Amino acid sequence: TTVHWHGVQVPIQMDGVPGVSQPPVEPGGSFTYDFVVPDAGLFWYHPHVMSAAQVGFGLYGALLVEDPDERLNVADELVLVLSDIAIEDGSGELQSPDSGGALGSLFGREGNHVLVNGRIRPTLTVRNGAMQRWRIVNSAKSRYFQLQLDNVQPFLLIGVDGGHMEYSVERQVVVLAPGERADLLVAPKLDAGRDLTLINIPFDRGFGSVEFRSADDLIAFKAAPLPPAPAVAFPRVTRDIPPMSAEAARPIDIELIMTKDHGLTTFDIKGGPFWRGTSVLAAMGETQLWTITNKAIWAHPIHLHGFFFQEVDEKGIPVSPRAWKDTIHVPAESTRRFLVKLDRPGSWMYHCHILE
Repeated sequence: TTVHWHGVQVPIQMDGVPGVSQPPVEPGGSFTYDFVVPDAGLFWYHPHVMSAAQVGFGLYGALLVEDPDERLNVADELVLVLSDIAIEDGSGELQSPDSGGALGSLFGREGNHVLVNGRIRPTLTVRNGAMQRWRIVNSAKSRYFQLQLDNVQPFLLIGVDGGHMEYSVERQVVVLAPGERADLLVAPKLDAGRDLTLINIPFDRGFGSVEFRSADDLIAFKAAPLPPAPAVAFPRVTRDIPPMSAEAARPIDIELIMTKDHGLTTFDIKGGPFWRGTSVLAAMGETQLWTITNKAIWAHPIHLHGFFFQEVDEKGIPVSPRAWKDTIHVPAESTRRFLVKLDRPGSWMYHCHILE
């Protein structure tokens, strides 16, 4: 196996890509990862050998890097690791990582049990109306999470993959593709005599992805025997994120396509994988404008190792609120763009985070 530190800007020797940044660690072997974490935020780690199988079996975790100078004062903080697992209901054994055959490999295999911090529908007792901070990572190998409270009260989204955004925004629904993170404030308000539930609504990734599916209950909140907390407004959380400029950026065009190989439909990058000479090349310190066009029938979350980027619109202007990202959701039959400054040496991977 190896360990990839998703979102952490580590030296290339610590990136955990077998055959590129290190040899795989054989059973009984060891490898020491030694690096300084340069940025505050919620990150996570997972293997890059047989990734789908090993992540599907539970080999992943969160890495929270806190900013000692942060002035956001919220007493109750939670780190929520969202995932799923495939278990045979009769025997309780883990399902085979190649279940579902070719279709499972194409769409991605989702487990039949949805997990929060490794548990099915945990219950939390909270003071009614008290502000909480939720740092959330989607560590599932294929599943998107579309989060909503069942009373439709809002979240305040204050940060994403690379920490705080330019400014906070209210959202009733938050979508996390595999690999993405969200930093939320929420003040759970419970009606008398009933629980509050955080639910996952099936997300439309494309053809056939939501039919015959229902919402999943993720967390049940119960009211503590305490007086409700005084109502307070959400704070405005800001961060200075200078906009990147596309003026001198080198354009990079990437197409995600569907191909047939020996009668089987597969996803591909137009031109083939890197060993066919399709790697993206950059001079040290170069800024590039990536345009990723998804011509496939399902969405793809694209993750770039080693760097943060800013999503931009069709004119190359960073979208608001500006934010640092390392994973971007590219819907089916759509285009997404980002600016990235490639100022750290190495051979860095980019890939779809549907791990099959």
